[in-house]
Amino acid sequence: QVQLVESGGGLVQAGGSLRLSCAASGSILGVGNMGWYRQTPGKQRDLVASITASGTTSYADSVKDRFTISRDNAKNWTLLQMNSLKPEDTAVYYCNVYLRTPSDPRGLKGYWGQGTQVTVSS
Repeated sequence: QVQLVESGGGLVQAGGSLRLSCAASGSILGVGNMGWYRQTPGKQRDLVASITASGTTSYADSVKDRFTISRDNAKNWTLLQMNSLKPEDTAVYYCNVYLRTPSDPRGLKGYWGQGTQVTVSS
């Protein structure tokens, strides 16, 4: 059984900062790419930032130079530091982590966190 638990969302004024965390727990043999997505009502879930197992990062153009993704391979978690937040960053944020588990030891499967609401007021 694998679980992803997110925390850190909330309400912040424009220009403020928030840090989201996502911790994976359970029977984990390995961790691949980790990423953060966001979704607003009626729209698709979009990739915000991702980080490979070796630490290579990628960002959506809309968050470059404002958001930073990081990971701890020993503790199986990822952080998303969000600075200079804008009202258009308001969304539910989901972490997505590829894990190798005993049920499929040769492959990586994507798992989703429960989502956390980020609201940026103007």
